[in-house]
Amino acid sequence: MNGVIIVNKPSGITSYDVIRFFKRTFRLREKIGHAGTLDPLASGLLIVCLGNATRHSSVFMKMEKEYIARLLLGVRTDTDDIDGMVIEEKPVNVREVDIEKVVANFIGTIEQVPPVVSAIKHKGKPLYKLYRQGMDVTPSPKKVFIKEIEILNVEIPYMDFRVVCSKGTYIRALCRDIGEQLGCGGTQTALKRTRVGDYKIDESYTLEDIEKKGLENCLIPLSGTN
Repeated sequence: MNGVIIVNKPSGITSYDVIRFFKRTFRLREKIGHAGTLDPLASGLLIVCLGNATRHSSVFMKMEKEYIARLLLGVRTDTDDIDGMVIEEKPVNVREVDIEKVVANFIGTIEQVPPVVSAIKHKGKPLYKLYRQGMDVTPSPKKVFIKEIEILNVEIPYMDFRVVCSKGTYIRALCRDIGEQLGCGGTQTALKRTRVGDYKIDESYTLEDIEKKGLENCLIPLSGTN
């Protein structure tokens, strides 16, 4: 079998746990991999490539992404999301209009420092492994493109927003930086990926759906992968 499966990953498991599910449930011998990691906290659209489609994973990874995120103001963590250790708490004395002004600063091409706990490699080793070993490594800033940020709801200290962005953008780093510019710090408490390129969350399958329907009935063939 060759093609892709559009998975709706639940929060609480890793992206590779999804791959393990496919291998275990369907006893796969074909090559299999995912195109674009979602953190364990995150849920939503995960593209799984099967067979010769694994050769195209880099194409999917370069596609534009859309997310829905929740930001908690007044809290900083070492991972930039709520799964990490709290390193600072501050009172939140901001208004919705202040949030709107700060958020507007992040639209366009920006320089973003990735989280210290991430899969980015330093001298061949992922940063998260170095961090667990007690090494203090600050990632180099990277240019990313934020196409859209739409504030969906503000109930201080929380803010829900939708963001459309380029490959390589860390939404938890965006939450951190918005909080920093507001002077109170911030951390991501929830994240859902709703689109990758033209693939939308409405077209995705839960793991339970895939197990019930059968892999072949959820597979999208790709031209040139036979």
